[in-house]
Amino acid sequence: MKHGVTVVSGGVLAGCLDSESAGPPSDTSTDDRYSVTMAPVGEVEFDSVPEDVFTILPHHADMALALGRGDALNALHAPEYYQSLWRKFTHHLDGVSVDWEGLYSSWPPAKEKLYELDSDVHLADPAKVATAQGMDADDIEEIERTVGPWFGNTFSAIHQQPPAEWADEYEYYTLWEIFENVAAVFREEKRYEALKTVHSSVLAIIDENLPPKSERPTAAMVLFSSSDDRMWGYKMNHPGYYAAHTRPLGATDALADAGYGDSENIELDYEMLLEADPDVLLVLGPMSETHAIEAIRERLESNSVTREISAVKNGRVYTQGARGQGPLANHFQLEMTAKQLYPDRFGEWPGYEDGSPYPGIPEGERLFDRQRVADIVAPDPGNY
Repeated sequence: MKHGVTVVSGGVLAGCLDSESAGPPSDTSTDDRYSVTMAPVGEVEFDSVPEDVFTILPHHADMALALGRGDALNALHAPEYYQSLWRKFTHHLDGVSVDWEGLYSSWPPAKEKLYELDSDVHLADPAKVATAQGMDADDIEEIERTVGPWFGNTFSAIHQQPPAEWADEYEYYTLWEIFENVAAVFREEKRYEALKTVHSSVLAIIDENLPPKSERPTAAMVLFSSSDDRMWGYKMNHPGYYAAHTRPLGATDALADAGYGDSENIELDYEMLLEADPDVLLVLGPMSETHAIEAIRERLESNSVTREISAVKNGRVYTQGARGQGPLANHFQLEMTAKQLYPDRFGEWPGYEDGSPYPGIPEGERLFDRQRVADIVAPDPGNY
């Protein structure tokens, strides 16, 4: 079997260094076998650090990028789309680049292509892959046995129910718990710990500066169709990594009573959005260049119903990034959402210009140190 990958008993490898004392990233050359554990795959053993990496969803791709493995990716669903979006963030991280153009667009994955790619690890959730057309349990086991292991977790996004055959061994993790395990796969525990310290600092700043609940705005996260008048609302405070940038900010979800049920979203019409009447409207899409925020604002302001929404009347319709975020996107999106919701506490959001990178923030108003993150992700031995 390639790289001697098997499922065995053993513990997760994890480092325990903070960012101030961390040395250079973990040495990836080792003759020692090591094991890493995460549901739903259980404990997986490696005898060398993976070099060719298959991904499907962007949270796993972002994790590989954050661990200095962005160039190791050989697959990603809609790679040009996510490359465009992630470059909006990495524009501010010196020495960190994203080049995912031309990668195999991996959803749904084809078994023949998985053999062709010959990946050392598949950073993808086999329970999710089991739902893809053309893939079944036997195919998943065959790829693990003859190509490389699966190691990923997707249904933690909103704590969705996995397929029945995976339900008994499934567990839900936070974004940063998944990232910790992925870091262990690449023997990059020190890099993970350094980034986790930056993230913890951001959360501490947010916690210290949040206003009382009675003074917080209501908000709604929405996606507008690019072809017609349809729109969808998305949960903001639910468990899971899709809300890792909104849940910590504690705003009231204006759509909470709109009937999400067990779904991650609800289809809206103008009247429903007006009835919810959010103080702040967070709009998905413009940063990925599938929508234009100015066109959306004009559409809302010109409609006799939506022009009465508080967020529209008060000019609080803002661009958002991606719900399927990894650790790098999460830093920027926490900062962005904090400023959009609480400008008097975290500084004004300067606005997003269609087609441009994430906007520049004055150094004294940033929630995290860009250079520190850049040094961790693409470290210079002289300053990390």
